[in-house]
Amino acid sequence: MSGVDSAIIDLQTKLSFQDGLLEELNQVVTEQQHQIMRMESALEALRVQVKTLQTDNRSGEAKEPLPPHY
Repeated sequence: MSGVDSAIIDLQTKLSFQDGLLEELNQVVTEQQHQIMRMESALEALRVQVKTLQTDNRSGEAKEPLPPHY
């Protein structure tokens, strides 16, 4: 086998390895994107819950004065 053939085989091996790594990285990024979307959805649900609790709490406190530390 000549030096050129050896170099070509070496390059093909490296390219194949890099293709595998790229696919693995793509899978990780895709899963992280799904995880981020789930977390954003959960955060929005928490925002709604907190806003609802604050609104409910304010309507109950409207008749009573706030303590001095507020």
